[in-house]
Amino acid sequence: MNIPNILTTFRIVMIPVCVGVYYLPVEWAYMAAAAVFVLAAITDWFDGYLARKLDQSTAFGAFLDPVADKLIVAAALVVLVESYASLWLTLPAVVIVGREIVISALREWMAELGARASVAVSIVGKLKTTVQMVAITVLLASPPGELLGQLGLVMLQAAAVLTLWSMLVYLRAAWPTVKAQ
Repeated sequence: MNIPNILTTFRIVMIPVCVGVYYLPVEWAYMAAAAVFVLAAITDWFDGYLARKLDQSTAFGAFLDPVADKLIVAAALVVLVESYASLWLTLPAVVIVGREIVISALREWMAELGARASVAVSIVGKLKTTVQMVAITVLLASPPGELLGQLGLVMLQAAAVLTLWSMLVYLRAAWPTVKAQ
């Protein structure tokens, strides 16, 4: 275990904390859950930075980091879908989670074929992640029905569009290898 892997593990531990805090019967629960989510998102950036800076990249970290990312996003989206009970939040959430499953499976398959580099993270994927994380933070911070939540909802819908776009970028990059199989 090194510092980046400890931060990644910490991010996984933050998942039930974020969910539990969101459901606390206190006024500040939404903001506190959003703060926990932001802390987890910051550790995501920081663990990658430290792994590169300290030359502490490991196979375990390369496996665990994207798993931690997907788990916290999926958990937050499940909480928000239940809380908001809106088709306009549920559809983007399904698109986002579905894309993560498809791209994870595609990356695993491409790795088995020795072509993992062809589905490396793209700029569209990074933009999607940024918009998605900001949207989820805004939605967590705002009780359903408030204006801030509506802004978060529009941002999540934009993230869903970017999600589909990034999935197409990855599928297009993988297509020559897929076609050859």
